[in-house]
Amino acid sequence: MNRDDIIRMAQEAGINVTEGNSFSDDMYISVLYRFANLVAAAEREACAALCFQIWNKWMNEKDTTPFPDAEDCAFAIRERGAP
Repeated sequence: MNRDDIIRMAQEAGINVTEGNSFSDDMYISVLYRFANLVAAAEREACAALCFQIWNKWMNEKDTTPFPDAEDCAFAIRERGAP
């Protein structure tokens, strides 16, 4: 994610990031950027853990279904964000 992505997403979330607003100050943009990267890192780790859970479940059950693949992980990751 770059700075423009962070600002765009902050605006989409309702944060007023405009000239003359304290959030337009580089220090606050920097804090917002660090926060967004921490959230993204946590989400990546959760997604990776979910893929391992899918794999481990398949390995432990030794059932007859085909082994899990990227589509299974993608589906499970997208389901994490479903309401």
